Amino acid sequence: MRRREFIALLSGAAVWPLAAHTQQAGLTTIGLLGASTAAAQSQWTAAFVHRLHELGWTEGRNLAIEYRWSEGQTERLDGLAAELVRIKVDVIVTHNTPPILAAKQATAAIPIVFASAGDPVGSGIVTNLARPGGNVTGLSSQTADTTGKRIELLRELIPGLRRLATLVDVGNPLTALDISEVRRAAQTFGLEVAMFEIRRAEDILTLSMRSRAAYRHSTL
Repeated sequence: MRRREFIALLSGAAVWPLAAHTQQAGLTTIGLLGASTAAAQSQWTAAFVHRLHELGWTEGRNLAIEYRWSEGQTERLDGLAAELVRIKVDVIVTHNTPPILAAKQATAAIPIVFASAGDPVGSGIVTNLARPGGNVTGLSSQTADTTGKRIELLRELIPGLRRLATLVDVGNPLTALDISEVRRAAQTFGLEVAMFEIRRAEDILTLSMRSRAAYRHSTL
């Protein structure tokens, strides 16, 4: 199977013109870039590798996969993406906005396929959903568009809700879009919003405790 066909299978989208890349020992090489840890993404990667095997791609026979994980440290993504470019992978596979943007910043030649992005147009990943252009393509979950509905459902589940606490990942560009939608929806339903910023992995436990305290206060 040719490399163009291989990338089409990954993305399910039209294939763009490809630049020539040096293959590792005759193998097609995927660079898999993740913002979490290998352990946290084990189910996702296992399903990915299993599907590749079903399509006739097996590591060590006709395929090599270079894994790079930022382990929750967004600032490492640019360096990891640049490393995948230096070793000349044939395609970069990733998901979620920060690693996608890091990969896009690192190369305009190597194809980038993302499994999901909250709002690829609003985040500057692609210019258009129907015609993404460039070397980036993938699937959009359009999470910002469903923010209002999620808050509406939450309000139905907790009828006495008056204050909404939300954890904000300031390292994710999609956050700004989500915050705007959260505030708009909260205003519609007459809710007060408390935003808690996450800058480090350790912040999650502390801020989760603070958000639970805010929730208890909202139901008093």
